[in-house]
Amino acid sequence: MKLFYSPTSPYVRKVMVLLHETGQLDDVALEPTSGTPLAPAEGFAARNPLTKVPALERPDGCTLYDSRVICAYLDDRAGAGLYPQGTSRWDTLTLEATADGMLDAALAMVYEGKLRPEDKRMSEWVEGQWGKVERACKTLNNQWAAHLAGPLDMGQIAVGCALGYIDFRHGARDWRAGNPDLAAWFDAFDSRPAMTHTVPPQ
Repeated sequence: MKLFYSPTSPYVRKVMVLLHETGQLDDVALEPTSGTPLAPAEGFAARNPLTKVPALERPDGCTLYDSRVICAYLDDRAGAGLYPQGTSRWDTLTLEATADGMLDAALAMVYEGKLRPEDKRMSEWVEGQWGKVERACKTLNNQWAAHLAGPLDMGQIAVGCALGYIDFRHGARDWRAGNPDLAAWFDAFDSRPAMTHTVPPQ
């Protein structure tokens, strides 16, 4: 298999952490791919028409894209059970969706600063995106502590990667304030080998 990736993408990091946790890292060749919504990587649209990383090229089927699809495929391939069966499956999927929504908002803030001309930037819109992150962190702290402390699943991996990205790009905003349980969980989770081996380059 071939994984099209960018080392700073938090969506890619989700896949890389899963590969580490499930022992599949050697089954995947890494293909660096870079681009932005304004300047997609040349030729990448043939593999992913949305021109977003990650994308996983399989030798026996279509190229998969969207980190949630790729993670579900790799989990199934390994039989790892990171997406549990039964009612707990919906908790895991909701937690992963919450984390990905945090990433969407945090990345939109980055794009606003990097891609939009300065005279067209809208600080109120940026703060609206940060509000999504704040509300999600508060919900994770108040409602999901027990799940996060349970057996490893894809929801935990997604939340860990989301919080890592927020530290990476928006560390000065201090999501930890008022969220002591979430902060303590993340500090412990962030020390897992799969996380330390996938820290994005500065």
